[in-house]
Amino acid sequence: MLDYLPMKLPISLDRPLVFLDTETTGLKADRDRIVELAVLRIAPDGDVFERVRRYNPGIPIPQEATEIHGITDADVAEEPSFRRTAVSLSKLLAPCDLAGFNLRGFDLPILLEEFRRAGVRFEVEGRRLIDMQVIFHTEERRDLSAAVGMYLGRDHDDAHAAMGDVRVTAEVFGAQLERYRHLPRDLDGLDAYCERARPFQTPFDRWFRDQEGSLVFNLGEHKGKALAEVAERVPDYLEWMMRTGDIPERVRESAAQALAASGAADGSWDHPPSE
Repeated sequence: MLDYLPMKLPISLDRPLVFLDTETTGLKADRDRIVELAVLRIAPDGDVFERVRRYNPGIPIPQEATEIHGITDADVAEEPSFRRTAVSLSKLLAPCDLAGFNLRGFDLPILLEEFRRAGVRFEVEGRRLIDMQVIFHTEERRDLSAAVGMYLGRDHDDAHAAMGDVRVTAEVFGAQLERYRHLPRDLDGLDAYCERARPFQTPFDRWFRDQEGSLVFNLGEHKGKALAEVAERVPDYLEWMMRTGDIPERVRESAAQALAASGAADGSWDHPPSE
């Protein structure tokens, strides 16, 4: 039994709950990569499994990212890629609900992108997504270090080390449940609470939605129009969109396929064209 966490959370579990924390090359879920991942898995009977693993992201780690988490290119030069362990990780997480601090806003979106790039199917549907940051910001609106001081009465000396963050996140969750007695006492209720405060969307979902098998714009001047229609009528818009660099990789790939299907030639727009 580990002494830093109340393994018997004041809540009943009907399947394992996994706390996640990532350290990354940056903050863009569709372009950045995971360099360190920590998981802490609590079974319904209180048994605990924890693991931390570093990855070679395949791209340089920016200095500003290293200044936050302390991980350099040299530190991960001999580590495996995420792809190498993606299948075993997906199996570990398969029967589990997920939890974390900013899970919905960052850790889960970037994890989904890593699984997608690895070609490993990983579904969010059917899981409860419990976010300590959502609870904290809804109730107090501060960051993780402040949460440690408020809920646990100490400084967070191990900030921005993945295992240090994930351990203290689990502790904060237990303290939140003790402090806010009005919070739901089951994961379904907590998932609904987090979903109301911060609905979960991947970057792809923010750009597109599926409608009868077709991709439809959710953003911009072509909101509500099918991607194929825009490729046919305004191909230069898709070419410009692909150059902006601020769109999910899947959107870029889908746009390229739509342009190819429409037979459109490459343009040279510096600004978004209009119809």
